[in-house]
Amino acid sequence: MRSSLSQSVVLALVVLICAAPATARYTQDQNMTVARMNGIDIAYTTTGNPEHPTVLLIMGLGASHRLWGEDFVNRIADAGFHVVLFDNRDTGQSAFLEELGEPMILWEFIKNWFGFDVDAPYTLSDMAADGMAVLDTLGVERAHIVGASMGGMIAQIIAVEHAARIRSLVSIMSTTGAPHLPQPSNDARTGLQNAADPDEDVAQRLSAMGFHPEAMPRQITAILAAGDRSDQVTTISAPTLVLHGEDDMLLKPPHGEHTAALIEGSKLIIYPGMGHNMPPEVVPKLASDMVTHMSAY
Repeated sequence: MRSSLSQSVVLALVVLICAAPATARYTQDQNMTVARMNGIDIAYTTTGNPEHPTVLLIMGLGASHRLWGEDFVNRIADAGFHVVLFDNRDTGQSAFLEELGEPMILWEFIKNWFGFDVDAPYTLSDMAADGMAVLDTLGVERAHIVGASMGGMIAQIIAVEHAARIRSLVSIMSTTGAPHLPQPSNDARTGLQNAADPDEDVAQRLSAMGFHPEAMPRQITAILAAGDRSDQVTTISAPTLVLHGEDDMLLKPPHGEHTAALIEGSKLIIYPGMGHNMPPEVVPKLASDMVTHMSAY
């Protein structure tokens, strides 16, 4: 009798284990690992099967990994990918580098306008190296690199400076930084300024998403210091998908069009109803297009 009961318990446990998902669903609040990389602390987390091809997601200006959203991340993982998310330096749970000071952003804009070098506490190449260090820590040799906005610029730099590490590139609502491209609309510029100097209520909501307004000048100067990257973008050989919003008023559609035009063999998709964001109603199509692209490589 006891032997029969034990066998039943074992059988039940086997059924439960086999029925359980191989990996937990991603949530914005799941634990992150913080490790020392490139002399600073970088926070990262993962979802999906580590045995599957890896996708590294790089978020934009001032934003933590949380901004990708659970639906988007889980769609990528459910399609058979190991998804790695991290917080850029100066965002989320990664190092907040206040000891580097706050650049005089207006002065740096003036210098940039007149063609002088911009002084930046760190560069987009430094931020690209952070992403590579996360992959090194996880023992990932090659990955699909996906970046949004400033994250797209960082992803492009990875495709240039770390070409051997990249399976494919997805550049979302980003730019080459070419000076002939259209400027943001007044409303988009005002929104960016408000994010950099928010009122108390907005600051609390931004903080909950891992956003440090005080860090924005450091990241903005990194973008300014990178300047026009057209020559570098032209050298990208990774299979590339460029995604952009038809209604993007911060980086208007010609920014995405120029990126795609410079990368031989790239594919451009422009989504109606998408601005400088990833609206819930666009996410299913956007994620599907990405999965189709990445699955080919």
